[in-house]
Amino acid sequence: MSFDVDVTKRIGEADIACRIEPGEGLTVLFGPSGAGKTSVLNMMAGLIAPDQGHIRVSGDTLYEAAAGIDVPTERRRAGYVFQEPRLFPHKRVRANLLYGRKQTGLDVDETIALLGIAPLLERWPTTLSGGEARRVAIGRALLSDPAFLLLDEPLSSLDRARREEIMKLIERLRDALGLPILMVTHDREEAARLGTRIVEI
Repeated sequence: MSFDVDVTKRIGEADIACRIEPGEGLTVLFGPSGAGKTSVLNMMAGLIAPDQGHIRVSGDTLYEAAAGIDVPTERRRAGYVFQEPRLFPHKRVRANLLYGRKQTGLDVDETIALLGIAPLLERWPTTLSGGEARRVAIGRALLSDPAFLLLDEPLSSLDRARREEIMKLIERLRDALGLPILMVTHDREEAARLGTRIVEI
């Protein structure tokens, strides 16, 4: 259960290059703002295509330029948690969680317990704190039966208490689920604490 990535992409004036050697656990993409970290996540999810290289997850080839392979986004099974939670404001938390749920995915009650969000289920997204909304967004991604998780700055714009809460949650996910996780951050402390390995970009 690991990533094997070697991609290059030119976006505007920027040349983005990322290489991730195979290995299990949580991989942190670390670097300054504007270095192309989110673009790498978008390549993993199939939202943009690399110019060259390959993307493999747990032995499955999702993209390979030389062989003309580019698996469509909806077939990649990427659980993508964006910087903004992107919850549907007209749906309560429970409906947001179940949106896109696959029957083959994690058990709903177990996921709710893992994330500690049972008290939130009947609330509207506009009433949630930043940390609560982030946990619901992670839960929605987990229930889509992902083959891997992509976390884009999951701790950004949270106060210290909420940040610690989400860090502990990510540690639980890393240690309990066995899913390959690729997380973006520009914070060295977050990278050192959460990452099984750190890839600088």
